[in-house]
Amino acid sequence: MRNEFFFTRLQYESGDWDVDQRMPSNVLNSLVEYTTLKIDTRENIVPLSSDEIFECPFCYISGHKLVQFTRKERENFEKYVKNGGFVFADDCNHDIDGLFAKSFERQMEEIFGAQSLKKIPDNHEIYSSFFQFDDGPPTTSQELNGWGDDLVHDYLKAIEINNKIGVLYSNKDYGCEWDYDFRNKRWNKIDNTKFAVNIVMYAMTV
Repeated sequence: MRNEFFFTRLQYESGDWDVDQRMPSNVLNSLVEYTTLKIDTRENIVPLSSDEIFECPFCYISGHKLVQFTRKERENFEKYVKNGGFVFADDCNHDIDGLFAKSFERQMEEIFGAQSLKKIPDNHEIYSSFFQFDDGPPTTSQELNGWGDDLVHDYLKAIEINNKIGVLYSNKDYGCEWDYDFRNKRWNKIDNTKFAVNIVMYAMTV
């Protein structure tokens, strides 16, 4: 088992999994900047069908299109989450009626049961695991600019296993929000990657 944090993107056979390609390096840069975690600064890409997923402390899955897991992908996803793994799932369409959102939520229902994805409250531990977010999940520029479904989603959803989040699910398109060269972060009035730090720190410490 590796002794440093590494960011794993899940590759799945359906849809388009390789989105927001600069985002992982930006998030990893923020973890180096703000935390004392040992960080591997290279993105790790692992097929969901591979048993290598069970060596990964944190996984990211996203896309715009259909999510239809193969039998092996479904088995691995369920086993990984039920055995303490953490998956951050982010809808690149920021659209609750989009193809990714509908199909991913359907997959979660089939694997974990109806109503397994539940809204988490603004005082959930993930909003204070490193930085403090008193109002819940920070809003993205995509929402504010009216792209997608023209809604500001004031909540995230999650599947909890043994009182800990196993799947964190966002319709806010954080991947696009954090998809820029980390060297340009200094121009931001507010560092929008801070919530990514919270997500990782929650996954690694709770």
